[in-house]
Amino acid sequence: MIFSKIYKVCILGTVLLSATSAVMAQTGAPVETKKANSDYKPAFAGQTRIGSLKTKTSYTATVINSELKNPWGIHVLPDGRLLISSKPGTIQILTTDGKVAKTITGFPTVQYEGQGGLLDVNIDPDFTTNRMIYWTFAQPGEGATLAVAKGKLSADETKLENVKVIWEAYPRYKGSGQFGSRLVFDKQGNIFVTSGDRQANDIRVKAQDLNATTGKIIHITKEGKPVAGNPFIGKANAKPEIYAYGFRNPDGLAINPVTGGLWEVEFGPRGGDEVNLIKPGGNYGWPFVTYGIEYSGEKVYDGIQQKKGTIQPVYYWDPVISPGCMMFYTGNIAEWKNNMFVGGLSGQHIIRLVIKNNKVVGEERLLTDKNERWRCMATGKDGAIYAATDNGKLYKIARQ
Repeated sequence: MIFSKIYKVCILGTVLLSATSAVMAQTGAPVETKKANSDYKPAFAGQTRIGSLKTKTSYTATVINSELKNPWGIHVLPDGRLLISSKPGTIQILTTDGKVAKTITGFPTVQYEGQGGLLDVNIDPDFTTNRMIYWTFAQPGEGATLAVAKGKLSADETKLENVKVIWEAYPRYKGSGQFGSRLVFDKQGNIFVTSGDRQANDIRVKAQDLNATTGKIIHITKEGKPVAGNPFIGKANAKPEIYAYGFRNPDGLAINPVTGGLWEVEFGPRGGDEVNLIKPGGNYGWPFVTYGIEYSGEKVYDGIQQKKGTIQPVYYWDPVISPGCMMFYTGNIAEWKNNMFVGGLSGQHIIRLVIKNNKVVGEERLLTDKNERWRCMATGKDGAIYAATDNGKLYKIARQ
């Protein structure tokens, strides 16, 4: 018989309720019950299969649009409307009741194939005055690559003006897998970009190569230049825009609104999906250090999980949940406040992680009955979560 443990959890912004009351977070058996793909052991207690939590607040999950075309990114505009990208190469503006208000044109051609297409979308911190939109996309050519572009939204919100590609990943590769990518602005108005390893065996090793920008987190200005103070500036044979390295397919990136820490989630192969707290100059190990195994069942290289000079994931999953996106919740359900939410693709649920002192202390699976692949999500101005799925549905998840 498994007995639940009771933990007293202080409200530190990264955990649960208001600053005026203490709460009890009850943890039960881990949510994962399936056998792991390997017998690899975690580096520390709580790194995987943490105890479960259960939301007490009543909430609803309502489909407000079911006709999106391969949605990939979502961002909330200053007026509360939703900016949603679609992999075939468009971005639309939707109202919070799910109606399409505008369809934006003027984007460069994308390689809409496999995991490629028009990917993430974000807006300039000064959007209300400069109307600048930024996006990532799979750029076709002699081999595809991840690119970041920007353009000014026209006054009638139907097209982009003065479009400019500001950064491209190196090297190009003739494949359609694992581009990344997410765009996040820091407090100084510079941009963090996640770049995937491009998947194939003959290129994924470049995640460890500082002369390549695949398998990296990139830190650039609004003009695409390396940010002053980046950790590899001045290092021989290193790209100066690199901020951290050793990533597989980082499809989630967000800044903790309380601590300011930069967090990333990424796909493992079979097992080894990771949650990482990003440090400048940090090596996160892929492909030589991983809690996953090859799809064939073989070890990934030497099958190493811990190695001096590499940073351990804060948390990992085995079997995988395939993390397609992540955010920190800033809405009006008090017990979710500042929790990390991760969209599971193959897992077909939304993961809620409670984080305290940069450690995961509880996990919950939400909306398991919807059987959806959760691709992108954001907290709306109204406190609801807006989440889009690979099936083209847009959900509004709100307090009842």
